[in-house]
Amino acid sequence: MNRRKFFRNGSLFTLGATLLNPLEGSAHVVDLNTLHKNKKAKNIIFMVSDGMSTGTLNMADLYLNRKTGKGSNWLQLYKDQRISHALMDTASASSIVTDSSAGSSSWGGGVRVKNGVLNVGPNGEKYMPIWQKFKKAGKMAGCVTTVPITHATPAGFCVTNDSRNAQEDIAQDYLNLGFDIMMGGGDKYFNAELRKDKADMYAAYKAKGWQVVKTKQQMLAANNDKPVLGVFAEDGLPYSIDRKNDAALESTTPTLAEMAQKAIDRMKGHKNGFVLQIEGGKVDWGAHANDVGALLYDQVAFDEAIKVALDFAEKDKETLVIITTDHGNANPGVIYGKDANDNFDSIQKYTHTNEWILNEIKPDFTVAKVRELIEMANGKTIAEEDAKTILTYYDGLHKEDGGLYNYKKVPFKAFAQIQQKNNSVGWISMDHSADYVNLAMFGPGSELLKPFVKNTDLHYLMLQAAEVENKF
Repeated sequence: MNRRKFFRNGSLFTLGATLLNPLEGSAHVVDLNTLHKNKKAKNIIFMVSDGMSTGTLNMADLYLNRKTGKGSNWLQLYKDQRISHALMDTASASSIVTDSSAGSSSWGGGVRVKNGVLNVGPNGEKYMPIWQKFKKAGKMAGCVTTVPITHATPAGFCVTNDSRNAQEDIAQDYLNLGFDIMMGGGDKYFNAELRKDKADMYAAYKAKGWQVVKTKQQMLAANNDKPVLGVFAEDGLPYSIDRKNDAALESTTPTLAEMAQKAIDRMKGHKNGFVLQIEGGKVDWGAHANDVGALLYDQVAFDEAIKVALDFAEKDKETLVIITTDHGNANPGVIYGKDANDNFDSIQKYTHTNEWILNEIKPDFTVAKVRELIEMANGKTIAEEDAKTILTYYDGLHKEDGGLYNYKKVPFKAFAQIQQKNNSVGWISMDHSADYVNLAMFGPGSELLKPFVKNTDLHYLMLQAAEVENKF
C-alpha cells in the first residue's frame, strides 16, 4: 500500500497539518526519513511512564549517570540522535490539566474527553479504543502495568466507560473483548472474595482458555500459545525499591521489564503483528506522594523496560516504539545549593520508600526510634526536631493534607519537606500539572512525528504507521 495515498484518501486526512508531512529538515534526527520512509509498522509498543514530569526524566538520568556512569536508555536515544522526539500537549476536554483516564482516552479514542471517563464524550458518544481497532484488523493486543491492570491508562486503550472507577466492570470487559495478555495488579477486581458482586473473574477467564498467573514463576512458565492474565498484587505492585530490598517480594513479583518481555514473547510470532501498552503506573503514585525513592527507582524500572522494547524493535525492524507520559505530576527537581551533588547522591543509599517508612512508624515510637528507622532506610537520619514533627502526625496533633493514594493518611508532604534538607529534591505540589511532556519514537512511523503535537494526534499516527484504516 502506498502510505501517502492511504493517508490522503483515508479518514486520517482530517488530522490536518500536525501529521501530514514527515519531519522536514530536522537536524536532531539522523536519516529517519530515508530509514523508515514507506515502511509499515507491523507492531506497536506504546510505553507510558504515568505522571512523569520532565524533572523526573531528568533526575533519573542524573541518578543513573552518577551511580553507574551511564545515563538512562530514554535520554541515550536523544544523545545518539536515533529517534524522533517532540513536546506533547496533554490537556483533556474539561481542563488544561488532564487525569490519566482522559489522557489515555486521547490516545485510545483519538478524541479529548472529560477527566474521569474512558472514551465517552460529553453527550454519551462512545469512541472505539485503538486496541479494539487493531484487534479487528487482525493484530494481537495486550497491556502490562505496575498498577491494577484495570486502571485508567491500560483501560483507556481498551474500553469505554462513564467512569474510570468502574474497575470491576473493566475486568469483565477485558474478557469479553478477547485481548491476548493483560498483566499488573488489581486482585480485588478479579477475586470473588473481594469483588462487590462476588463474581469469580479468575474462573471466568480460565473457562475461556486464559492462563491465570499470580507469581513471577507462574508468569515465566506460562505457555505462549494461550492468552495470559497476570495479577500480582491486590492493588498496585510493590514499588521497585521496596521490592528490591525484600527477598520474598523479589522472588514472587515480576519487574515491569520482565512483564514486558513476557508480553512480547507471547505475541511476537503472530502473522499480523501485535500492539502492546507498557505502563510504569507507580511513577505517578510516587509523585503524588512526593516520595523520591518510590519515584526514581520506578522510573529506572520503566527505563529497563524501554531497553526490552528497543532490543526487540532493533532486531525486528518492523516495530514502532512510542515512549511518553500522559501528564506531569508534582514537578520535582534538584534544587540549587552547595551540597546539592552530595545530597542528591544520597538517594543511591535509599533502601525503602517513604511509604514503607511512614507506615512502619507507630504512635508509641520515641524520637530516637524514628531517627533510627529513617537512618536504616535512607542511609542518613533527620534532626531530632524533625523527628518530633513527624511524630505529631501520629498523635492527632496534625493531619496530612496531601497525596492522592495516601489511604493511611501518613505525613508524605511533611516528610518530603524534611528530606529535602538531605537530598536537595523539591516539589511544587502533590498533583498533576499542565506541562507539555516528552515524546519519543523509534522505528517505522517515527518519521511522521512533528516537533509539537496534541495527545490525540498519536491515535491517528499509530493507525497510519500500521496502515490500518480508521473505519471502525
